[in-house]
Order: sequence, then C-alpha cells, then structure tokens
Amino acid sequence: MSLFSRPEQPAPRARALSHWLLLIAALVFAIVVVGGITRLTESGLSITEWKPIRGIIPPLDQAEWQAEFDNYKRIPQYAAFNLHMDLAGFKAIYFWEYLHRLLARGIGAVLAVVMAVAWWRRAIPWGYGRRMIGIFLLGGLQGVIGWWMVYSGLSVRTEVSHIRLAIHLTAALLIFSALLWTALDLRRLHRDPSARPAPLTGLGLAALLILAVQIILGAFVAGLRAGYAFASWPHMGEQWFPSGGWNPALGLANLYDNPIVVQFIHRWWAWIAAFAVLALARAARNRGATGPVHAIAALVILQILLGIATLMTGVQIGIAVAHQAVAVLLLAATLWAAHWLGSRKVS
Repeated sequence: MSLFSRPEQPAPRARALSHWLLLIAALVFAIVVVGGITRLTESGLSITEWKPIRGIIPPLDQAEWQAEFDNYKRIPQYAAFNLHMDLAGFKAIYFWEYLHRLLARGIGAVLAVVMAVAWWRRAIPWGYGRRMIGIFLLGGLQGVIGWWMVYSGLSVRTEVSHIRLAIHLTAALLIFSALLWTALDLRRLHRDPSARPAPLTGLGLAALLILAVQIILGAFVAGLRAGYAFASWPHMGEQWFPSGGWNPALGLANLYDNPIVVQFIHRWWAWIAAFAVLALARAARNRGATGPVHAIAALVILQILLGIATLMTGVQIGIAVAHQAVAVLLLAATLWAAHWLGSRKVS
C-alpha cells in the first residue's frame, strides 16, 4: 500500500499517536517557559501588531527594524520605562516575543498535520477524534487570548493585564493537560485494546484544582511584579504580613490586585497545594504507582526551594523561570498520578 493511500478499514495506531501528542505537549511546555522569560524581560509588548500569517517573517532589514521600533515607541511602556532603549536593546526584547509567537504557530501547525495525517491514515482510535479536534480548537482560541492579553498593554497600561496573563497561562496549561491525559489514555489503549478512557476521580480533581489555583496566583505574582515586593522568607520584611499591606479601598480586589496580598497568598497556598498533590501521590502509591509518586515528591521539594530562592534573589530571571518550569512539570506529574487512579477505577 502506498504511503499516501487511505486504508479501506480503520487502522488505529494508539501508541504512535500518543508519541506525537507527547511531543506536542513538550512544545507547549517550551512555550510556557519562553512565555515566562518574555514576561520577566518585559518583552511581551515589543510586537504591537497581530499578524497570524505575515508575522512569521521577522524584520529583514534596517528599515523594517526601525519601523517596528517606531511602533513600540508609540505605546505607554516605552515612554514609562524604556526611553533610553536603542535599536539593539529593542531587538533583544523583540526576540523573545517573536520566539513565543513562532512557537505558538509551530505548535498549531504540528498538531494540524498530525491530525490530518492520522485522519487520512484512519489511525485515530474510535472516540478520540473529537477530543483532538477540541484540543486544536482550544489552541486557536489561545491565539486569540494571547492577542487580547497583549492588546491590554498597548494604549493605557504600561504592561499587560495580569488577569489576562493568568487566563492566557491557564488556557496553555489546559491544552498541555488535555494533550498529556489523551496521550496517557492512548498508551493504555495500546496495552489493552478494551481499555476505556480514564475518568478523573474526586481526589485527582481536587489536587489539580488546588494546584491550578497556585499556578494562577503565580501568574498574578508575575503580572503584578509582586515577587519584588519582599525579598525575604518566611517573613515579609519583619512581619508575617506587613502592616498596611491590606488596602481597605480595594476590598476583595486585594486578593488579585494588591501585589503584597498576592505574594502573601502565593507563599502560603503553596503548602496547601503541596499537601494536596502529596495526598494524591500517596493514594496512587497505594494503588501500585511508582513513577508519578517519585516525580511528585521530588518536584514538590524542588519547587518549594525554587520559590524561596526566587524571592531571596530578588526574582533572578534564571531562578524565576526554573520556578515556572517546575510548576508545569509538577502539573504533569499530578496529571500522571490522577490518571493512574482513574485508570485503576475502570480496570
């Protein structure tokens, strides 16, 4: 049979498809890390236009670079923080935002090709086609959310909205989670053709939601630059919670708009998240798991140490990026443990 011919009968290839989905999940991990660098280097507003197709090509000569730089000079961030910036400095921040957008396009293209080839070769197992279409559509929505986020910093604000930043990160991690969960289901299907997709148990859902809150709080910390508020631990300055840290005028908005309060909550919700994912790991261990249990235990310790180091170093970029990267790895390990429990429930 020719490589390009379509089989007359379905020819599911669950294992091969799972490999591709894990590769795409790795690319999503990469874009989240690059997104963290983009935020920490204040690079996200360097490209002031959304060109989904033409934007693939970066400036190619001095005139095009100068035109891009002139566009950047028109937004509030430049006037507020970067009046000293020259073209070389602009190229440095442009690089990270361009790489972030290029990765996004690449992920969409790879997923589209994988879906098209798998459909043509009738390699998608029954029931998984709609799930893959859903992931692809969520990826398209993520592109819209990304521009909606950038747009918030182009006219009045000097940075993107931290709320929109958190939504953008949440959507990326939803895509990451769907890819990983689907890949795990497919690998299980490869081992057992009668296996059903693993459901999400109550404990798994609780652990994932608690961890999701902590990651969203981390996005608020990044968006509000709240990590710079206090470079000390466990106290904030000389106190557990600094005097005057709560702004009565903000009311409940302190919980997401006040950098001091957001940093405080992020510090202490971390322990709740650690307890939740460790409880999940213990339950998975009781059902025979080893890999996800060891991964969660190691990543929880590493993540706590990186969080403290991020504060104590005044948000040193390398440490802060590692802190965000390990958060995504911890999410992956938590999904792995939750999937293990779910798969045992339907075995």
